[in-house]
Amino acid sequence: MATVRVLVCEDDRQLGDEVAAGLRAAGFAVDLARDYADADLKIAVNAYDCLVVDRGLPDGDGLDLVKAHRESGQRTPVVMLTARDALADRLDGFAQGADDYVVKPFAMDELTARVGALCRRREPPAPTRTTLGDLTVDRPRRKVHRAGVLLTLTPKEFGVLELLAARAGTVVSRTELIESCWDEMAEPASNVVDVVVAQLRRKLGDPPLIDTVRGVGFTIAESP
Repeated sequence: MATVRVLVCEDDRQLGDEVAAGLRAAGFAVDLARDYADADLKIAVNAYDCLVVDRGLPDGDGLDLVKAHRESGQRTPVVMLTARDALADRLDGFAQGADDYVVKPFAMDELTARVGALCRRREPPAPTRTTLGDLTVDRPRRKVHRAGVLLTLTPKEFGVLELLAARAGTVVSRTELIESCWDEMAEPASNVVDVVVAQLRRKLGDPPLIDTVRGVGFTIAESP
């Protein structure tokens, strides 16, 4: 599975930055919008696995954003963030298309768990573990072993390896890796993918598993 991409729409700059940082630390790719209009644009041009939307935006109600996208056929899971904790507000949120409701203040661990749970619900059934020769990628536990040795990978390294392993035998382009494993903070023209792949190669050791297809991308053989 590729890294999960989340849009956080929160006008409070400090809280928005904290939520984005917390989700990124948990392995999600995160885009950040500060208002209704910016979120509306990002949803139109990007594919997200989950939306985290504040109700009190400077240019509108976040719930109206959710309602509009539900009416347009969007089925992306939505977590509403709000200080409104009345039962009527929560029921209104669910009625307009929200999937979950988190009242401020909240624990970052809880929000991360709720986002992860919503994303898992919409995933098609997939193997929880991929084994290629002496390499094992354990998705639920986010662990990688080679020749029985547990490797310590960063979230980005795990995301890249996970996608390459899931697509073993095919070439994954740099663009696909950027779109699946990074967020809008990444610079597509930079060498971020090459740097992460180089780090992965060092950690995976010999014999080499990841091959470069010049001008296209990277691949792992189905039977290394």
